[in-house]
Amino acid sequence: MSKYFQEDIETISREELEKLQNERLVETVNHVYNNVPAYKAKMDEKGITPSDIKGIEDLHKLPFVVKDDLRNEYPDGMLALPLEDCVRIQSTSGTTGRRVVVYYTQDDIRIWDECCARALVAAGCSKSDVVHVSYGYGLFTGGAGLNGGSHMVGSLTLPMSSGNTDRQLQFMQDLKSTILCCTPSYGAYLAESAIERGVVDNLHLKAGIFGAEAWSEEMRGDIEKKLNIKAHDIYGLTEISGPGVAFECGEQNGLHVNEDHFIPEIIDPETGEVLPDGEKGELVFTCISKKAMPLLRYRTRDITSLTHEKCACGRTHARIQRLMGRTDDMLIIKGVNVFPSQIEEVLINQKLTPNYQLIVDRVNNSDTLEVLVEMTPEMFSDTVGTIEKTERKIVSALKSMLGIYAKVSLVSPKSIERSEGKAVRVIDKRKI
Repeated sequence: MSKYFQEDIETISREELEKLQNERLVETVNHVYNNVPAYKAKMDEKGITPSDIKGIEDLHKLPFVVKDDLRNEYPDGMLALPLEDCVRIQSTSGTTGRRVVVYYTQDDIRIWDECCARALVAAGCSKSDVVHVSYGYGLFTGGAGLNGGSHMVGSLTLPMSSGNTDRQLQFMQDLKSTILCCTPSYGAYLAESAIERGVVDNLHLKAGIFGAEAWSEEMRGDIEKKLNIKAHDIYGLTEISGPGVAFECGEQNGLHVNEDHFIPEIIDPETGEVLPDGEKGELVFTCISKKAMPLLRYRTRDITSLTHEKCACGRTHARIQRLMGRTDDMLIIKGVNVFPSQIEEVLINQKLTPNYQLIVDRVNNSDTLEVLVEMTPEMFSDTVGTIEKTERKIVSALKSMLGIYAKVSLVSPKSIERSEGKAVRVIDKRKI
């Protein structure tokens, strides 16, 4: 069984890869400048013409694109081709503003499917596997992306979508699912449910591909242990294409960016300056093969770092480290930058469940943070004194991690609402 879906491109030399990137970047810049008024206006304002971009060494000259640009051009102002050349749309949730609608040609979908197929094969998938897709379908890209990738590999595909946990577990057993694809929070919930129902030993899973949320190494270990699988991270976003922009191989040492289609940069989120390999900053992507709606220097708001060192798996594409969080999801509490993933790490190290919620408020002009954490069934039978002792222990561990005080409340099992899509981790009550 091959460990690559497209070995020639996944193991291409850096010299050949950069030559391909140069060609595709120049072509894409000309394509959007000539066909998207919003891009032409941005470049004209900066005094940049397509002739100024001769290769990836000139990438930094281009203006950034942010999500508000896409919202302002809703629904099709960023389209670089006639509408009749497009065959599908996908869309963001629109929870923080107007929806972003993304258009695809048939070839855009083929490329996206191939990227997801690379991720699946890197996780050990082959034609003999059964891929259980529990990402949401519809406008959300998760289900569509892994569904298409599984078809590319030639695996039997179960288009489960999220929800109906009893049916999920029944199909896992009856159809012998081997690869689970869903958000990490739903993967943890399925693991918890399988153990509760006494069916976890009846499962045939060997690997999971989990994305759409930032998750910690501790949560990965918890899922791997409970489901007896290897848990792989996958990264993507609707604006760029969907899942499959980057993926983990068996080394689990960063996510390989599909650099023949997407050029990554890391920038200082405050200054926009491009940062060197190894430094944490905001992830920026440039699409170089999409036709319907390619984005140049799109600011993702995701925080990570980048390396171009060749991976032990043989792949030569750059790797991003697993996400720390987002610049716009980051909480600033009493002047301290706090990411939910930091709190999750502490809780799992304390042998607690990954079912938690953060309540942020402002009392007498001072920020407060309360961490609600579900007890395990065993803890629920402990004495009040024992529970309070555990709460104090967590308070101390959080203070060491964050440098600020957080109130900790252990709550009864299953009292925090479960999410079958993305987990709602933070409730910020401050009027800021």
